Amino acid sequence: MIIGDMDKKRQSGLKKVLDALKLHNNMTILSTGITGDDARLAKAVTDVGVKLIEPNHPAVALARGYKGVSSMHKAEMVRHEIPMEEMIKVTRGIRSVVPDDVFITVGVPGGFTEILPVILKEEDFLNISLAGADGLHIHKSNLKDLEEVVTLAHKYGLLVDAYIGHPDDLHTFGIPARTPEEVSKVAKQMESIGVDFIGLMTGMSYEGVIAGSIHSETRERLVALTSSVKVPTLAEGGINLDNYQAFAETGVNILVIGTAIDNMVNKSAQDAVLSFLGK
Repeated sequence: MIIGDMDKKRQSGLKKVLDALKLHNNMTILSTGITGDDARLAKAVTDVGVKLIEPNHPAVALARGYKGVSSMHKAEMVRHEIPMEEMIKVTRGIRSVVPDDVFITVGVPGGFTEILPVILKEEDFLNISLAGADGLHIHKSNLKDLEEVVTLAHKYGLLVDAYIGHPDDLHTFGIPARTPEEVSKVAKQMESIGVDFIGLMTGMSYEGVIAGSIHSETRERLVALTSSVKVPTLAEGGINLDNYQAFAETGVNILVIGTAIDNMVNKSAQDAVLSFLGK
């Protein structure tokens, strides 16, 4: 009854991503963090050219000060408690203020490897799709779980971006792969089960990086990913103005930017207030 409609929706979402890559010379950004959970800032970044945006439940936990969290690290520990209804509300708000050609992918409770199990119901996929999402931002760490998500996401017109992590990462953010060879193998498995966009967690989110460069291990893992699959690829974690250009040499298509923009927005707000206070 809705197969044709949902296939058309998926094709529309894919076109948004491919058009963004074409517009930005095959490497663009996915804006997340504060720009994904605040409609005012989502509009601000899309007004100047962002074509991909991501609301997610840990960022919403941080934005709401849920249980007093004041850092993304702490937000990751309570993200599973954010109700799906809140993510639907956030998604609907973002969709209402950004242009139609902006691709929205959403991180939802149960879509990550949660501290406590969160069951994604079939109606959740339908409702987030109806709220205006084009895709789901998924961090499952088990291929069978990921395949189930992909099947239901596709049924309801949603594309899936999913990630490969490192077994030693601070947080579990994807299918584990230790070596470049394992990255290549896992990436091909993910592509074979229908993942639409495959990302790599850089492992730099909470560790810091040398200005202007990427660690050689991260570079090798990214090249292993980009050379192994035909679908668009992403890199996430610790990407900032000092190092983002170094990612271009890896062939990755999409840079997921959250904390770097959050920090700039926070600094700008503080500077403005200090000016008003005459300091």
